[in-house]
Amino acid sequence: MFRLSNLLKSTLEGIPQRELKGSIAIWNFTNRCNLSCLHCYSKSGLEATDTLSTQKILETIPQFKHAGVHFVIFSGGEPLTRKDIFQIAQAFKDEGIATYLSTNGLYINPGNVQKIIDTFGYIGISIDGDESTHDYFRGLAGSYAKSLKAIDLIHEAGGKVGIRFTITQKTKESLPHIFELAEKKGIDKIYISHLVYSGRGLDNLKMDLTKEERKEAVEYIIDKAFEYYESGQDIDIVTGNMEMDALLFLQRFGQKYPHKKEDLRQRLLRWGGNSAGRNLVNINSEGEVKPDPFFPISIGNIFERPFDEIWQEETPLLHRLREFPRRIKGKCENCEHIAICNGGSRPRAWAISGDLWDEDPSCYID
Repeated sequence: MFRLSNLLKSTLEGIPQRELKGSIAIWNFTNRCNLSCLHCYSKSGLEATDTLSTQKILETIPQFKHAGVHFVIFSGGEPLTRKDIFQIAQAFKDEGIATYLSTNGLYINPGNVQKIIDTFGYIGISIDGDESTHDYFRGLAGSYAKSLKAIDLIHEAGGKVGIRFTITQKTKESLPHIFELAEKKGIDKIYISHLVYSGRGLDNLKMDLTKEERKEAVEYIIDKAFEYYESGQDIDIVTGNMEMDALLFLQRFGQKYPHKKEDLRQRLLRWGGNSAGRNLVNINSEGEVKPDPFFPISIGNIFERPFDEIWQEETPLLHRLREFPRRIKGKCENCEHIAICNGGSRPRAWAISGDLWDEDPSCYID
């Protein structure tokens, strides 16, 4: 996760950058979902059944605290399909662990919106473009309007909400629309994810951008970050699953603010790029623990061993992921920027070459 706006502001104003203390866990509490999105890494659907019982989840939560997890992103499937979701979230909060909600918004209504705001420290709603693009991509006519209604409900109840957008061949033309929507509705954060080759995303590799298209899109995103900062517009821009965005940002930042470029470079080195297996972990709906949600290899299962034992054991895989910078093959091997991006996505490398330690095939940096 590359916090573009935060790094821009903190560097120019000489204040500490936002740094992660502890680990982030993305937990897919269910594989049930009311949509069938083309890029879904978990291939969720309404026909799925929940494997994780309330009791199993609750007994695992103290292990998260012991393992140094400070944030949990509630994901799925659609996490709001679980009737026990508020009980689970409160149990995390009781342990001092922050809770974030990643949702399509379709189950947010006037009867539960205040409870959602009170329960979750951040709410991210997925919007995949303008109305026709979103509804096509999500597989449900009318889903765009319902997601926007959820955003309005959260704002009317005094809450804050962000947009989550995945950029693909099918959605790239809607990138300006996402920013226009955020400006129009006073949305606090735009999270733009690059496609990772997993789940339906792996089935649809043809929907990914070319390297030239990706660079053009990221340049547009960076320009919006500059625009928002320079105009005083408070919209936070974050990109995900493409740590190489930081390198293009460093280049563009240096052109505008050359006297601050070295300061930014040092901040990017402290950030450290891809964090899968280091301070990012995923638990899927079957209890499998993985270095990130897209990872092709499980490092254990909470039905067989406690989570903290799995996460804190220095297995060969975790040791290799936690090396810094990572030892990556291909063009990464002699790249002077490896300590900033940390080699990018291992699941993408695996999907294309079958080698976890090959270069990220989506890297667009020359």
